[in-house]
Amino acid sequence: MSSPHFTDAFVLPDLLEPGLRLVFCGTAAGTRSARDGAYYAHPGNMFWRTLFATGLTMRLLAPAEYPLLPSFGIGLTDLSKFHYGNDADLPVDAFDVDALAAKILQHAPRVIAFTSKHGGIAALGKGIGYGLQPVPFAGAQAFVLPSPSGQARRSWDLRVWQSLADAVRAQVPGVDR
Repeated sequence: MSSPHFTDAFVLPDLLEPGLRLVFCGTAAGTRSARDGAYYAHPGNMFWRTLFATGLTMRLLAPAEYPLLPSFGIGLTDLSKFHYGNDADLPVDAFDVDALAAKILQHAPRVIAFTSKHGGIAALGKGIGYGLQPVPFAGAQAFVLPSPSGQARRSWDLRVWQSLADAVRAQVPGVDR
């Protein structure tokens, strides 16, 4: 196991603005993402391929193209903005749920999707499953997704991601992205 790393500045900047259909919330940047300065940068991570496969983006984006996501109505953030590394190695106090809630209230996306059950539990509490959650998070409809990380391949299920994509498209009539 590698040790988590701490920085006094955001590891990756938030990609948030008013009017987004969907915000993906990770736990913390991985080591490769921190090094490359791009979300979900490890080649084994399924995030970018899944956005394209589910129709959330009209083409396959490279991790360095993450600033283009708002043009698809999508934003990005993490529960831990100052640590990076493997989730299992992060300190107990790495996640700032209150800061996340404030950002979601401020920017008011329609949907927030936690890109791992670990992150979903941190924000929503124990006893959650994958998929649409019965209670919103900071006014946004909440989804919990299987992690796209290569390290979490055992829990991978594209169907949950497709369910999210279908729900997001259903909320915006005439949008077929």
